[in-house]
Amino acid sequence: MLGSMPGKLTTHVLDTAHGNPAPGVLIELLQNGETIASCTTNADGRCPEPLLADTNAISGPAQLLFHIGDYFRAQDTPSPFLDVVPVSFQITPGENYHVPLVCSPWSYSTYRGS
Repeated sequence: MLGSMPGKLTTHVLDTAHGNPAPGVLIELLQNGETIASCTTNADGRCPEPLLADTNAISGPAQLLFHIGDYFRAQDTPSPFLDVVPVSFQITPGENYHVPLVCSPWSYSTYRGS
């Protein structure tokens, strides 16, 4: 049965302004306004572990908060336009989600990867 299979949620952050992965970015996973998981990206711009190792644990609306303003300030990028980027999406139990953020101080993009 598909719904009983464990899924996971992973992410990474790419800094297109500097052409690098973005290390040191705080990422929070929220559901119903509460932080249920968080991580700080490593040298490859990735969380060392999945933010959610079993998507059967939650379902419905969720939100990732990418704290990229702090990252760009640490890169000596003056007055970044973006601070905390929210990405809202739906979690279906048993599904795998990879939700990366591609960003600069002025713009961002995301998608559901594999």
